[in-house]
Amino acid sequence: MNILLVEDNAADVELSREVLDSSPRTVELSVAPDGAAALEYLEERLEGGRLPDLILLDLNMPRLDGRGLLERLKAEPTLKRIPVVVFTSSTAAQDVLASYELGASCYVVKPLGFEEFQQAMRSVEDFWMNVVKLPPVHA
Repeated sequence: MNILLVEDNAADVELSREVLDSSPRTVELSVAPDGAAALEYLEERLEGGRLPDLILLDLNMPRLDGRGLLERLKAEPTLKRIPVVVFTSSTAAQDVLASYELGASCYVVKPLGFEEFQQAMRSVEDFWMNVVKLPPVHA
């Protein structure tokens, strides 16, 4: 599975990488520090590389935030097929609503504690790798 993590917090990136590295499945993790870098990465993949199977998206980032990226992803015919999990610290009702209105597949609040963060990441991983059938984003 190929996952794009769009996250500007280095500690959250490392923790996510640690959890995914311990997965029984092979996970290729790419990281973009903000929405603008994620768009560049995805545009390169559209021209001949492999698109991610799943995007984990933080909302609050510099340059292009998660809301702006989500809006752009869902406006592009090929990219809109990629499931997007909003994985953010925001518990604000307006962020939850806006994310779903923009086409997020689900919204997960990042726990603050180390063990809780790991458990949330493992739950996301298990659901998207073992429970659901992902769309063919490469078709």
